[in-house]
Formats: sequence, C-alpha cells, structure tokens
Amino acid sequence: MGDTAHGRIVRQMITFFLVLFVCATTFSFFMYSYRMAQGMSNPSIMMKARMADGSVIMVDDYREAYWWLRDKTKEDARVMAWWDYGYQITGIGNRTTIADGNTWNHEHIATLGRCLVSPEKTAHRMIRHIADYVLIWTGGGGDDLAKSPHLARIANSVYGDVCGMDDPTCRQFGFTEHRAPTPMMAASLLYKLHSAGIRPGVRVDPDLFREVFQSKHGKVRIYKVLHVSKESKDWVADPANRKCDAPGSWYCVGQYPPKFAKFMENMTNFKQLEDFNVADTEKSQEYQRKYMAAMNGKTSAKTRKKSASRNSRAARLAIEESDEFEGGDEVEDDDEEEINDDEKTKIQDEDEDEDEDFEDEEEDDEEDDDDDILPDDAVPWINTAATTHMWELIHNHQTEKLREWLKSEPDVYQMRSEDGRGPLWWAYENGHMDIVDLLVEAGASQNEKDSAGKMPKDMLKK
Repeated sequence: MGDTAHGRIVRQMITFFLVLFVCATTFSFFMYSYRMAQGMSNPSIMMKARMADGSVIMVDDYREAYWWLRDKTKEDARVMAWWDYGYQITGIGNRTTIADGNTWNHEHIATLGRCLVSPEKTAHRMIRHIADYVLIWTGGGGDDLAKSPHLARIANSVYGDVCGMDDPTCRQFGFTEHRAPTPMMAASLLYKLHSAGIRPGVRVDPDLFREVFQSKHGKVRIYKVLHVSKESKDWVADPANRKCDAPGSWYCVGQYPPKFAKFMENMTNFKQLEDFNVADTEKSQEYQRKYMAAMNGKTSAKTRKKSASRNSRAARLAIEESDEFEGGDEVEDDDEEEINDDEKTKIQDEDEDEDEDFEDEEEDDEEDDDDDILPDDAVPWINTAATTHMWELIHNHQTEKLREWLKSEPDVYQMRSEDGRGPLWWAYENGHMDIVDLLVEAGASQNEKDSAGKMPKDMLKK
C-alpha cells in the first residue's frame, strides 16, 4: 500500500479497531478485577448481605460467636462443633475444639458425627464426657442442618447402628417432600439444637443443654453442656494420660476418657477406597458396594422398605434406651445460679464405680403434659423454607398434602412469617375454606393478630 492515500486510510482503520479492542478489553478486565476484588476482600467469616428493604449490612455472626467463646468461657473449655469450624474456634476463639480440618482420623470424625446425629439424650450421655459446649451453624444455606445427612453417613460408616448397614447413605435421616423431618432427624440432637424455637414444637431439654449464645442474625447458636463429667474432664487434662511421640513433644495423639470407651464398643475401622496401605475386608467391600449402589439409585424397593423398617425401629429403641442414661460427678458450674431451681435435675449417686443416673425425683405427670404444649407467644415470627412451603401449599390449594404434613408435624399450623401471619391467614386470603377448617381442627386460633393487628378472618376477600 505504501505511503498512499489508500494505505493511510487502511492504517487508520486498523489503528481505530485496535484502540477500540483495547478499550473494550480493558473495561472488561477492569470490571472483572473489580468483582474479584469485591469478592476476595470480604473475610471468609464476614460477608455483606442485602436486606429485604434494600439496605446492605455486614454479617459478622461467626466472629461474634468465636469472640464470645474467647471472652465468656473458661480457658479450659472444650467446644464440640463439626470439624469445618475447628480451626476458627481454635484460632479466633482460642478454645479447644473436638475436631478441626485435619481430618485424617476418620473414626474420630465419625464419632463426632455420631454424637450430633444421635437422639438428644443418647447424645448427651456421650458429649458430657468430652465437651463443655456445642456450637451449631444455623441460619440456612450451608448450615449444619444442610450438612447433617453427610454427618450421618460418615457416622454410619464406622458405627453401623446409626442408620444400619443396609442404609449406608442414611436415607431415613433427612426431610420429607413437605420439608418435615423424618423420625430419625426429628429425634437427633443436631436438629433440636438447630431448630429449637424456630420450628413449632421443637425444643431442647433444659436439663441437658442450655442455650447461652445466639448471634445477631441467627447464624450461630452455642449451647452449654450440663452435667459435664468431672472425672472424664480431669482425666483428659492430666498430662500423665497424654500419649505423645516423644517426652515433651507437641504431637500428642488424642485420648478418649475411660468412661467414653463403652460408647465405642461397636466401632469398626473404616476402610476407604483410596487407602492402598490397608487391605480391604469382605465387610468393607460389601459396604462400599451398597453405598455406591444407593448413590446411583440402584437399591431395590424391598431393600429400601427393609431399611426403613429397621431404621425406624432402631430410632425408637435409641430414644427409649436414652431415657435411662448414665451420668457422673459433675464439673462445678459458675453459672448454675442462672438456672431456675424448678428446672434443675437432682442427681442421685447410685454407684461410685459407675456413672450416676439423672432422675427427676419430683416429676409431675400433669406438669409434663403442660410442658408439651408450646405457647403461641413462644413461636418466632421468621421467614423460613418451611413458611414458604406452607404458603405454596395453601396458595395452590393442596389440601391433602397439607393434611399429610399436619399428621407428621401436628404443631406446624403454629408457624408465623416475619409479618406475623401464618397458615390460617393465608387460607382465608386465598378463600380456601376447607383448609381453614383443617387448620382450625388442628388447633389454629381465630383470634391471633399479625404485626398490623389483623386477625385471620380479616384477610377474607369480600
């Protein structure tokens, strides 16, 4: 083209498009870098969130919880939580955690999972020997309730009686299509600690665990373990019982207190597929085969029915057996005066060589019946997945599905959204009088008021 008029025009056009391309890519790169900077500049335990009114807040619940542990608990306090948060509890809260991200000891992680997914009283029998507090992530998303089926599977891989060897994926530990907990889930400690005061009818036994902290936005809850075994705690704290690789070494393999050993009698060391250093046993191979078949949906209806029946029976037996749990001499509680005297359990020493049984010596059957009734004012006004599902069922006039839900969770009619309205309001609003009758029959009150002072009947369109 040379230095001709045509050549200059071509060069100018090429230069123009090059400049345009550089500008476009530069802007794109800037926006990408800006978004990455925004995402990576937020600490992993702090995050920005947008409220319903459009305002932006900083969710600082996790740091808040760890600092509470640091400032409000004794230096020798032991905190039980799922291993995901172990390093944070140790590093930020400066407290001993039962497990952390160093999960090479699968059997220990399974033991932790077993404690959390067991029925409440059974779980307390174990936890009181190894922990002073239990920390639970709540608030939805990837909280502990969402992870709980995995906890059950891990526990079952070592303790085959958690879900049963015929149910390696723990299908009976979860939720129904109505988002109602299965019997095994409803009985579990984790479900109760997570959902107490959030889902109608879910409460924690005040003689076993006491809630001592709940974060501002409900992302973390901490419970104090009551009747902690002093004998077990002193044994673990004794340097003579530490098993280290060399005298004075920092590397000391964890030891369970002797009184905890009876809870591990049926433990089977887990043979992982990737563990090339250990020869698989026939039992471990069979377990892995059943696990992979279940994950791929290849289990037969007969096997699922057998598993469901066995697991339901196991769950009932676990609950019944847990009514007679063994205790022990207790660590003195500096906060004991905070507990109402009427709520304290009297401890009777039956045998010095064995742990003590907790018994309520002044149990009143009539009072127990009254305790089973959840007062309306105890039901929180909060938007949850359950309230959304309830609204959808009523809005779509799915009466039979709602009837099934009420059968599995009789107190579910009490739920209230953050505006104070609940199932009865929505039934009137949609004009579904058959659902109104169903809810009233279940126990829903016609005289309650929402945040605007409206009763359910006020929602009926004229």
